[in-house]
Amino acid sequence: MTKIISAETHLIDIPVETVRTDAVQAFLKQETIFVHLATDDGLEGIGYSYTIGTGGRAVLSMLRDHLLPALPGRDAREIEAIWRDLFAATRATTVGAITSLALAAVDTALWDLRCLRADEPLWRLAGGFRQNVPVYDTEGGWLHLSTEDLVQGALAAREAGLGGVKIKIGRPRAEEDAERIAAVRAAVGPGLDIMVDANQSMTYAEARRRAHALEPYGVYFFEEPLPADDVQGHRELARSTSIPVAVGESMYSVGQFRDYLARGAASVVQADVARVGGITPWLKVAHLAEAFNVIVCPHFLMELHVSLVAAVPAGAYVEHIPQLRAITRAELPIENGHAIAPDVPGLGIAWDRDAMDTLRVA
Repeated sequence: MTKIISAETHLIDIPVETVRTDAVQAFLKQETIFVHLATDDGLEGIGYSYTIGTGGRAVLSMLRDHLLPALPGRDAREIEAIWRDLFAATRATTVGAITSLALAAVDTALWDLRCLRADEPLWRLAGGFRQNVPVYDTEGGWLHLSTEDLVQGALAAREAGLGGVKIKIGRPRAEEDAERIAAVRAAVGPGLDIMVDANQSMTYAEARRRAHALEPYGVYFFEEPLPADDVQGHRELARSTSIPVAVGESMYSVGQFRDYLARGAASVVQADVARVGGITPWLKVAHLAEAFNVIVCPHFLMELHVSLVAAVPAGAYVEHIPQLRAITRAELPIENGHAIAPDVPGLGIAWDRDAMDTLRVA
C-alpha cells in the first residue's frame, strides 16, 4: 500500500504576463490553487488548478474543509476510486466549477505521484501516443489589439514555425471582425491556421452571421460562439457553417461533452484539465472525442496539456499562453512549431519553490 500521510493546499496569485482581453472579460490574474500530497514511501505529488481572477479562495475552502481531510490513509494508487469518492462526498455542489476545480488539484497531484512512482513521464503513462505536439499562439490575438498588431503577431508566429494563431472576435460589427481576419490571412497566406474565439458572447443569429463573414478566410475553428449551455444553438450553428465549431473550456463534466458530441454540436473538443476535474476525467473526454472522430485542442494550461495532448491519438494542438514563468524554473520547449512533452518522471513542471513561497497568499 502507498498510503497518503499528509494533504496540504495553498493559493498563489500570479500576475498576468501581458494584457489579455476578449469579448466578455479581461484576464486579471491567475489564482493558482496547489495541493501537496505526501505518501509513506517518501514521495510528494504536486497538483494544481486555477481561476482567472475570482473564485480561487472558494476552491481553497472546498479543498481544506471537505476534500483533503478525506485523503490521509487512502492508497494513492487508487486514483479512480479517490476521484469517485470525493465527487460523491460533494454531490450537493456537483457538477459545478468550484468542485471540479478542487477535484482537479487533487487528481493532478495523484497523477504526479503515480508517474513519480513508476519513474515515467505523464505523456507516456497517460497513453504515450507521441512526444511532440503542434502549437498555436493566442498571445498575439487579444481583442484590444489593433489590426496591425494582429498581423505582426501572426507573422511572428509563422516565423517561429508555429502552426496557427488564435484571434479573439466580438467587435461591435461583424464587418470589423471580418476585416481583421482578412488582413491576417492576406499577410500570412494559406499555410497558417487561423482560429477565432468569441468567448460565449453571441446569439445564434449573430454567430451565424459572423461565421458566414469569416468563411472565405479558411478559419480552422470557431471557438465558444454561444453560451456553453446552449447545446442546441451550437448544433444548429455547426450545421449552418463550414467552419468547425469548438467548445469545452467552460464545461465541467464528461457528461457535458457527451451531450455535445452525441448531438453533433462540436467538431473540436477543448477540455480544460482543471475545469473538467483533473487528468482522470480529461482522458475520458479525449477518448470520447476519439470515438466520435473529433480532435482535441485543450484550453490554456500549456505546461500540463502538452503531456496530455501527446498522450492521446485525438490530440491536435496545444494553445501557447505562457503564464507559469513566475513560479517555474524552465519554459515549455518548442522546436519547429511543436511543443515537446517533458520526459522526466511526474507532471514534468519544474516548480520554483522559492518563487511559489514569495507569491503565496496568506
